[in-house]
Amino acid sequence: MSDVTPAAADLPAADRRRRILATVAQQGFVSIQELSELFAVSVVTVRSDVDRLAERGELRRIRGGVMATAESRPERPFEETATAYAGEKAAIGRRAAGLVQPGATVVLDVGSTTTAVARALVQRTDLEGVTVVTNGLTIAAELEAALDRFTVMLTGGTLRRMQHSLVDPMAGLLLDKVHADLAIIGCNGVDPTAGVTNVNLPEVSMKQRMLASGRRRVVVADGSKVGAVSVANICAVDDLDLLLTGPSAPAEVVDALAALELELEIVPEGTAGSTTPLTAPA
Repeated sequence: MSDVTPAAADLPAADRRRRILATVAQQGFVSIQELSELFAVSVVTVRSDVDRLAERGELRRIRGGVMATAESRPERPFEETATAYAGEKAAIGRRAAGLVQPGATVVLDVGSTTTAVARALVQRTDLEGVTVVTNGLTIAAELEAALDRFTVMLTGGTLRRMQHSLVDPMAGLLLDKVHADLAIIGCNGVDPTAGVTNVNLPEVSMKQRMLASGRRRVVVADGSKVGAVSVANICAVDDLDLLLTGPSAPAEVVDALAALELELEIVPEGTAGSTTPLTAPA
């Protein structure tokens, strides 16, 4: 069972419901009684909370408790997500690209924010001898302009239409043999309790293998993803080395993540890239 602070009973309803979602996403099933004890509120209050969340499709009520549901946050196609929070994603992309050194090997995940990373890598004219391993067709297309300086390797595998991504079977065989300097992945949610989550299962396996292959593990996520919880867990927050996000991230969730000693940076729009590692917040 997840831990809560001694002041759990004083949480505003909206914060309590967000934490209920995170707990359910992490465990799959939680009983009403467990939630009542966890948040130090009455069974009646918990039932009211989960009824409201179930009405919104964010979890599923079953006899005696609640379950996570894959229906709450349907996957959106790449072309749709690419236009959302575009300024934040571009700035995050430049920051992430600034972590890459000449001669480095980088594993780069699919997604609109990671595509911004690829675009920024191409703009880094100082980079030579970089190898990028990706399962994203959009990533490979962005990097094609720098093939005189970069080596781009596609994982292979089965093509998914929504994200133009390559997944198992076969996609993970290359990743299992890669030892990268940097693994950069995207996600649909980063939450202090539920960890890093994603909306579809086939890509979760790929993201986990990518993280395992990287010496330094970085998640890039615009601010709308911070505090969000999707159905499938990728990893815990303490499995990351760095989170790069944007100024739209909820301050209370950022504070909770920082309290877990996660190195993170809120990247202002318009920020240029850097060739030096980012520092943790004070």
